Amino acid sequence: MNFMKGKYIIWGIVFGFVFFAFAKIATAQNGSPSLEETEVKQLVERFFVGFHKKDSTIIKSVVHENILMQSIGKNQTGEVVLSKQDFSGFLASICSIPDSTQFEERIDSYKVQMDGSMANVWTPYSFYVNGDLSHCGTNSFQLFKRDDVWKIFYIVDTRDRESCGMKRG
Repeated sequence: MNFMKGKYIIWGIVFGFVFFAFAKIATAQNGSPSLEETEVKQLVERFFVGFHKKDSTIIKSVVHENILMQSIGKNQTGEVVLSKQDFSGFLASICSIPDSTQFEERIDSYKVQMDGSMANVWTPYSFYVNGDLSHCGTNSFQLFKRDDVWKIFYIVDTRDRESCGMKRG
């Protein structure tokens, strides 16, 4: 009789794991973001809160101390180039924007992809200065999780002055 009880217990555990796995797949397929996806998205949103407030403390709170930043765009001759931006220079340029200059990076959507301790957040955007469209493109934020804390360690974006009316991302 103990053998039969053990057999039912084992089958119950197996059924529970299978049920949980299918429930997790169904949740992922119905488009509802996981708790971790929401957490990663909120971290990137916080980056933009700091960006729009010109608050380097907020921005620094969500990035890794060795963050890398790059941009893909065209130079004066129209050639596509990859340029590197110094993070401290980025912070200084954001914080030095005069209060008389209004700027806004409007995010069209957030697409989060995750694999364990790594995440990517893809954000097509339009950038406005004093209400006028300056440029558009897509940001790609790379994040990693260490000690239960997500940090942005790499940002690359595209910058385009043409084709801003088309759907991006």
